[in-house]
Amino acid sequence: MNRIRKGDQVLVITGKNKGQRGDVLRVDGDRVFVSNVNLIKRHTKPNPQANQAGGIVEREASIHISNVQLFNPATNKGERVGIKTLEDKRKVRVFRSSGEVVDA
Repeated sequence: MNRIRKGDQVLVITGKNKGQRGDVLRVDGDRVFVSNVNLIKRHTKPNPQANQAGGIVEREASIHISNVQLFNPATNKGERVGIKTLEDKRKVRVFRSSGEVVDA
């Protein structure tokens, strides 16, 4: 079970984008793509078959999963996440500081 999933709100804790917050667009192994964080400029050629114009396109680059923390809206901070098994054998993610369940 991944500690960070698509759709989670995360906080960047290291690097040039430290302190920025955004939603996870996708998880690719041990790397995550976060909306409006770690933007790069990509020079693309026009592709008439795909109906794509050429030019400079700005898009998100990946960040290593260890450089982001799940954002806790209750404390307004990024926090560590653990995994806990409930009585009905379901695994859920919990915040380590408070034990509060992340996903209901």
